[in-house]
Amino acid sequence: MDWWQAILLGIVQGLTEFLPVSSSGHLMIFRELLGVDAEGFLDFTVLVHLGTVISTLVVFWKVIWSLLKGLFMFKYNDETDYICKILVSMIPVMIVGFFFKDFVSGLFGESMTVVAIALLVTALLLFFSDVASGPRGWVGTNTHRNGISYLQAFLVGIGQAFAVVPGLSRSGTTIATGLMTGVRREKMAQFSFLMVLIPIIGEQFLDIVKSVSETGHFFSGEVSGICLVLGFLAAFASGLFACKAMVALVKKARLSWFALYCLIVAILIFIFK
Repeated sequence: MDWWQAILLGIVQGLTEFLPVSSSGHLMIFRELLGVDAEGFLDFTVLVHLGTVISTLVVFWKVIWSLLKGLFMFKYNDETDYICKILVSMIPVMIVGFFFKDFVSGLFGESMTVVAIALLVTALLLFFSDVASGPRGWVGTNTHRNGISYLQAFLVGIGQAFAVVPGLSRSGTTIATGLMTGVRREKMAQFSFLMVLIPIIGEQFLDIVKSVSETGHFFSGEVSGICLVLGFLAAFASGLFACKAMVALVKKARLSWFALYCLIVAILIFIFK
């Protein structure tokens, strides 16, 4: 991997982690387009994901700090309610991660056909979420505390669990599921980005543990240190932009444009793979 490839892949990761177009799918697409060797790519993936996690913490640090202060008041307030719902949303992906991760990896692998099909599914979810949450949509008034119920949080969590499939957007799936179950737009983006923090960190931690158990060290050395650093910085910087932009877009813009983008990319993969 060259330094410019590391920067480009970091930017791709940072942008697509928050935009509803699948970061895992786009990393695979651009890795193929750039001809980057798969050896050591897991090390790079762990670092760029860490970059996007830190960008999320920076964007939402006031919200996170407020939630933590409310939690340590040791009473059931709005902050405790919100954190409990985030924990409920994590149950499905924790079950998949702990018990079925190897099965899912073996079943889907890194097939570009799987990525294309998953992008088509993402496009459908985004389109129907726009229909559901539009002015004539089928969702009703949401009066739940913090704008989301425990059931809605769990259903959004199920959406996140399905997003382990390469090409199925994590943010797209969770936001679309939330909108279709009645969570209002102004509430869903923040909840979606905060609920994935711990699962993403946990997923990368498990990858590191697996690498250590197999090789005896954290990083394989196949990717140079400068490429890892540049990829991390690029993912962090682009993640800051994409996270802020996506929060604004979910509140005001139609997600159908992203659905159209996913559809076009899927068609191109089918044509040129």
